[in-house]
Amino acid sequence: MEFLSEFGLFIAKTVTLVIAVLVIITAIVNAARRQGDSEDESDLRVTRLNERYRKTREAMERGMMSSEDRKSWLKESKKKLKAEAKAKKKEKSSESSEKERAKVFVLDFDGDIKASETDTLRKAITAVIAVARPEKDEVMIRLESGGGLVHSYGLAAAQLDRIRSRNISLTVCVDKVAASGGYMMACVGDRILASPFAILGSIGVVAQLPNVHKLLKKNDIDFEVLTAGEHKRTLTVFGENTEKGRIKFLEDLEDTHQLFKAYVKERREAVDIESVATGDIWFGQQALEVNLIDEISTSDDYLLKACERAEVVHVNVRQKQSLPEKLGLAASTALERSFFKIASVFRDGRFQ
Repeated sequence: MEFLSEFGLFIAKTVTLVIAVLVIITAIVNAARRQGDSEDESDLRVTRLNERYRKTREAMERGMMSSEDRKSWLKESKKKLKAEAKAKKKEKSSESSEKERAKVFVLDFDGDIKASETDTLRKAITAVIAVARPEKDEVMIRLESGGGLVHSYGLAAAQLDRIRSRNISLTVCVDKVAASGGYMMACVGDRILASPFAILGSIGVVAQLPNVHKLLKKNDIDFEVLTAGEHKRTLTVFGENTEKGRIKFLEDLEDTHQLFKAYVKERREAVDIESVATGDIWFGQQALEVNLIDEISTSDDYLLKACERAEVVHVNVRQKQSLPEKLGLAASTALERSFFKIASVFRDGRFQ
């Protein structure tokens, strides 16, 4: 009996393992098939923020009521919702699309040094301008970026220019930081709003690279740089840098800075570009005084006010990921969290 019991347990474990493997294989095959069938590997999601804020308000109201008051409130609320839906339906059928309520499309951009979210921003903007009505609807972008590569942020800013070129109002909200390339994007907006301590500006260009030529020379290691064209390579990491190369490199930086200044000045005419394009940063209130922004406000306050006058929808494009990418992202996130936990332990002085 003991042998039969152990044998039965072994069979049950084996069957369970086989079923689990089959389920995983089936999921992988289906995911690969869906990915292969889909031409667009992104997922467009639209969320109505008016409805979300309404539910939040109602949840707070219910939470502060007694159980008896809550019951009567729920009855009244259901009646009110039905009446509003009926009135909305009647209004929609009687009025033309031109008289429909204005819409505010909300986008997000959280920039890294490579402006990696530019592709998802591009797709979101393409979707929005397909339905947004010029001179009536509005696009609001919550922008956070400390800047990065010139060409990457130049393309990101050009995506926002697509909105303005179609006479669609663009409002940029900065809660934390829009500096350097981030401000290049922000200045495209018809209006820029920032929180009191948001960091803005840094209208400048920086480049830095190490040079290990002396170390290589000390160890008798030669490194040759072969170029065709006088200015093909000015400064290098391994080769010997010359004064002529440094001068040319600085000239290129200055040319880029001039382009940056002209870009900002064209879109922010009230700005004294020579006084602000020094690479300095300004906090929200200071930025208002030098015309880098138009108003002090958080994005949350702006959206709450927008919900009173328009239909507010959040547009988000999520890039679809393959199973290996998902597993890699999960491992990367876990490693990053572990690193910051360890760093916080040392920072707090727990290990002396």
